[in-house]
Amino acid sequence: MTKDARITAQLVLEALGGKENIQTMTHCATRLRVVVKSDQKVNKEKIEDIEGVNGYFYQSGQHQVILGTGFVNKVHAELLKDGIEEGNFKEAANQKLSKPQQFVKALADIFIPIIPVLIATGLLMGVRGLLVNGFGMEFSNELIVLSQVLTDTAFVFIPVLVTWSAMKKFGGTPVIGMVLGLMLVAPQLPDKWAVAFGEAQPLVLSIFGFDVAVTGMQSSILPAIFIGWLAATLEKKFRQWVPEVLDLILTPFLTLFTSLILGLVIFGPLIMFAESILTNLIMFFFELPFGIGGFVYGGLIQFLAVTGMHHTIVPIEVSMLTQTGVNIINPIGTAAIAGQAGAALAVVLAQKDKKKRATMFSSVIPAFFGITEPLMFAVNLPKGSPFLFGCLGGAVGGGLASILGIAATGTGATMLPGMLLYIGDGLLLYILVILVALFTGFITTKLAFKEKNVSTQTSTVL
Repeated sequence: MTKDARITAQLVLEALGGKENIQTMTHCATRLRVVVKSDQKVNKEKIEDIEGVNGYFYQSGQHQVILGTGFVNKVHAELLKDGIEEGNFKEAANQKLSKPQQFVKALADIFIPIIPVLIATGLLMGVRGLLVNGFGMEFSNELIVLSQVLTDTAFVFIPVLVTWSAMKKFGGTPVIGMVLGLMLVAPQLPDKWAVAFGEAQPLVLSIFGFDVAVTGMQSSILPAIFIGWLAATLEKKFRQWVPEVLDLILTPFLTLFTSLILGLVIFGPLIMFAESILTNLIMFFFELPFGIGGFVYGGLIQFLAVTGMHHTIVPIEVSMLTQTGVNIINPIGTAAIAGQAGAALAVVLAQKDKKKRATMFSSVIPAFFGITEPLMFAVNLPKGSPFLFGCLGGAVGGGLASILGIAATGTGATMLPGMLLYIGDGLLLYILVILVALFTGFITTKLAFKEKNVSTQTSTVL
């Protein structure tokens, strides 16, 4: 049966509480995202039963209706015809979030524009490893230097990317953030790594009788986030009292000067020290014997994903990658996704209704590309135990990944796209971890889950 976008739009609108209950809406590649005035007027069970709807979940202040690629555009267009306005969707969604959720979303907004660059850089590292280790090629000195420019630049100068993105996120002028980032890694400052390995001496400043050691902040993440936020805040304050005739010159000067002094000399070294301690603690946790760290993380990360808090892991992964050159969290996070996919596949096969089975299966497919929300909220969570069995699969796969010691050369990609980060080193082990997690989630769900034992299929998330 051909799906009718007009009928689906009308039914979705009715289930969301009617036109008068819609505050604003937008859509992504597969989902209609809606912010409503009253969550109590939303009938989630009714939404899930609509022809053409593949699933529904509530996250980050948004009611998200899974419609699928292409069809979501048609339904969105029909809703626009009904007079539903898009408005300022981000602002409306943020108003629905708690302070911790707003903090997590801010981190995600800062790093999402940067991740594609890090993925590309990781792929370049993988290709170099494949050529050297896989095919035994020998690079000339000139070619080695060129390859290092391709693979190392983004990580060495990542403070530039982070301050630019943070400045943009917090309402400042992005180019000022970019210049501040460049100042943090300026060649006039002693290189952070050269100082760490005793090859250079820090720049020592005497401030109120205290000696402060200053270095560049190559590969540092947290200081760059702080300085981007600080500069955006200061710039907005300066614009409030600087005369308009002097704003073009005086505001950027005051913003750059104040932010650099406070960030590079005073707060920066303290935050960089804390970042180093945090990275070491995280590495220690994931390197615990018998794969304990991977088992715990692989089993619990999807609980964070339910609340949207998993975005807090992104800066940790980036920081680990820039500080150590490897990302040992990536394969464990991939195992967690594979475990959920395995559990969901078992639920799909147990479903006797062909229509529901097809709808559920369409929610499982995105998981193989690293997106678990559709299957979690449309399949595993409503059924209850499959979500827990999926977490078990993630724990087993994550523990195996830690025992094997595999690591990615980048971040941001998992499951099938994540294979790009393991080219030439650990690819087969990465695939093994996925299969083990997938198989564990599938088998445990297949053996223990019985569809007839589930009396209700209402979502637990709202």
